[in-house]
Amino acid sequence: MTTQISLLAEVPEDLSGNRLDQIAARLFPDYSRAKLQGWIRSGALLVNDKRFKPKDRLKTGDILRVEAELVATEAWSAEAIPLDIVFEDEHLLVVNKPANLVVHPAAGNRTGTLLNGLLHRCPRLAELPRAGIVHRLDKDTTGLMVVAKSQVSHTDLVRQLRDRSVSREYEAIVKGVLTGGGTLDAPLGRHPVNRKKRAVQENGQEAITHYRVITRFRSHTHVKVKLETGRTHQIRAHLAYINHPLVGDQLYGGRMSLPSACSITLAECLRSFQRQALHACCLKFCHPASGKLLVWEHPRPKDMEQLLEHLASDHKLEPA
Repeated sequence: MTTQISLLAEVPEDLSGNRLDQIAARLFPDYSRAKLQGWIRSGALLVNDKRFKPKDRLKTGDILRVEAELVATEAWSAEAIPLDIVFEDEHLLVVNKPANLVVHPAAGNRTGTLLNGLLHRCPRLAELPRAGIVHRLDKDTTGLMVVAKSQVSHTDLVRQLRDRSVSREYEAIVKGVLTGGGTLDAPLGRHPVNRKKRAVQENGQEAITHYRVITRFRSHTHVKVKLETGRTHQIRAHLAYINHPLVGDQLYGGRMSLPSACSITLAECLRSFQRQALHACCLKFCHPASGKLLVWEHPRPKDMEQLLEHLASDHKLEPA
């Protein structure tokens, strides 16, 4: 699937003397710098109907013309997968992702992903990078995600994520009792032994996680977490780093252990909780078209709600 793009702009006086790729980024802000540079090199973006290099300097009055095609980036298949759509308009959609759903196809998961379901709902997403998906949740993390439905929205949402103006808040249940909230500013890189994991590394990528206590139980804590950066497994790796891994986390949680003298119902609930207890509960960003601040909240799923109820009941039964 392809879409024809036709653009025309004149270099204004205040941009005279700048590089072509810099000017193109200012005049055509709906498209990424990489996309524009590709068009320059391929000849799809001309200056005064002639080919220029990205580093060439332009002057006032030069005419930039783009005649290009947006082509579907991958041959992913569309599948009729049920989706819990929280909001949708012509520019974007917000989906509540369930547990046990992979977001993006990869080796071993070419089908049955959120992306496959999105393509079935909106085939034109095939024209966008990663079918409009601008951020991810792990397979067993539940909650809110935003998906761009146009190139304009995709570029703007990626910019907001890069500028850290998108607010993403999570609820989590961790092992152990936290004494208070705090901020984890610890860079993350690949684990030196287990390549599926991330670990705090001095030369890793910047990773900042804020957390605060909602409720303390006998041996667990219910916390609210806010991301400042969005690294792979960031919340899971950071909380494990301070020895408070997420309940049910098969990768970072270590061996399953039960609180001493806990109730039978709590023990059964903890044993059966086979995913990380993490839910993306709140999402805030500015609408790419209107600029209006949008806020969505979604309640935690049933399994986390039941676990919290059992933890609360067990806490009340604690001997004096």
